[in-house]
Amino acid sequence: MISPVSECLYCQNNDTLHDLMIKITDLQVAQVFLFKEQSHLGRCNVVYKDHGIELYELSDAQRNLFFEDVAKVAKAISLAFEPNKINYGAYSDTLSHLHMHIVPKYQDGFCFGSVFEMNPKKIFLSDAEYEEVIQKIKSNL
Repeated sequence: MISPVSECLYCQNNDTLHDLMIKITDLQVAQVFLFKEQSHLGRCNVVYKDHGIELYELSDAQRNLFFEDVAKVAKAISLAFEPNKINYGAYSDTLSHLHMHIVPKYQDGFCFGSVFEMNPKKIFLSDAEYEEVIQKIKSNL
């Protein structure tokens, strides 16, 4: 069941969203957010512009643009932070808004070789550090 727009943190641009993430920029059909929890340095969400969309509901052109946005963010993170691998996750059990987690994984880092924890609450940055991470990503977009 699709959660209503009134309950969607992305659509509402609410405090829950701002507590979890920082908006980086808008792309072709998506917004990019940096997770405040940075156990995976550079971890972002690429969020489709419209609410309640499944991949199969997108036209070929919309889907191609969304995946271009996803690939662009993954490449920017790779160039900025040189992870060993980028993992991609699309989970929407309780939040019916198409989004893709872009999770850089580091061989000597947190949970390499396993599924990432959604919000391990281990590493948070200062405002200046968040700004530095955001600028590294933006400079490679």
